[in-house]
Amino acid sequence: MNAALQRHDHAARVDFVVELAGRLHAYGTTAHRLEGAVMAVSSQLGLECGVWSNPTGMILSFGEAGRGRRDTVRVVRMPPGETDLYKLCEADRIAEEVTTGALDLEAGHAALRALERPGGWRGRTISVLAFGLSAAAVAGLWRLPWLDITVAGVTGLLIGLLDWATQTRPRLKEASDALAAMAAGSVAVLVASFVGPLNLNTVIISSLIVLMPGMSLTNAVNELTNQNLVSGTARFAGAMTTILKLAIGMLVALNGAEMIGLHPEVRALRPQPMWVEGLALLLGTYAFAVMFRAGRRDYPLVMLSAAAGYLISRFVGGEWGSTAGVFVAALATTAAGNAYARWFNRPGALVRLPGLIMLVPGSASLRGLLALVQEQSMEAGQAAMLAALNILLALVAGLLFGNILIPTRRNL
Repeated sequence: MNAALQRHDHAARVDFVVELAGRLHAYGTTAHRLEGAVMAVSSQLGLECGVWSNPTGMILSFGEAGRGRRDTVRVVRMPPGETDLYKLCEADRIAEEVTTGALDLEAGHAALRALERPGGWRGRTISVLAFGLSAAAVAGLWRLPWLDITVAGVTGLLIGLLDWATQTRPRLKEASDALAAMAAGSVAVLVASFVGPLNLNTVIISSLIVLMPGMSLTNAVNELTNQNLVSGTARFAGAMTTILKLAIGMLVALNGAEMIGLHPEVRALRPQPMWVEGLALLLGTYAFAVMFRAGRRDYPLVMLSAAAGYLISRFVGGEWGSTAGVFVAALATTAAGNAYARWFNRPGALVRLPGLIMLVPGSASLRGLLALVQEQSMEAGQAAMLAALNILLALVAGLLFGNILIPTRRNL
């Protein structure tokens, strides 16, 4: 602990670490990375800290370094975090400046609390538009017809508005995933019944892409492999619950349409040329930079990372199979994120998370569950479920070997 920090009492240092831990949790940090970061900062503040983190809370115990006992315990209950790369970078910067003495402890604590300020109407509007843009971009990456792309984009925009409307309504928020899926299914059925045929399930899944818990599934298995068993199990259960709510909403819409006599025309057609996929990749990476709430200065890095993950998976998968493509992409983006953290002293999540977002198995999991329920047959959903499992295993293997290839010196 440096001399500047020695002036502060035990309680002030504990309060700072608890505030930092809460911020990291709120910004979507996985349990093992959060615990490592909090213990590292505590050590530099002259504290011994034990951390137990899970998706809905934390328990932290503190004592003065070298005394061999911890007599301060904080229990914090929090909702599951959401990825916010800008605030994550700011929290990391503040912690770095406090531990090096460039920023006073009280000023650092105040700076962390200032991150709580809600965004303005402009940021919320852009976020809603990003829902529609990401849905249309994913439909473009799948080379769906123009009608499908348009329906996915418009439906994604409606889901963005629904997400905005439920932010301040806790009871409605609990059912927002099911409501969004029901809205997406209803719009797709109406268009396919009265306007023209659609790749029905694929269009609905494209519309819901932002709500898919693929990253949560990946983080859950990653936590389990790092022996964070409680956190990993809880996160996995939460992700599966989200998939179930999305499937329920879709099935309500599809079965409701059948009950009132609607017969949507379904087709399997992907006619778009290569340039549409390239344009969709550009727009999709921008949309995900917005959805990850990256700082403006980091947009090019986030977009490049997301595009690199997709392209590596695409071309390697074309040569050696899709599972190999996902593994190599995950390995490359994880190693690149660790290298970025080493060389630029900033969170590697800026590279790692965007690079993985195009690879996560959320859509495959939902597709498998839908096939299983719609056709009432285990065989119907088996192929999609196995595909999702293969993607998940390849992702986790890439994460593990990427950390071995270039070990990180920073927990974030």
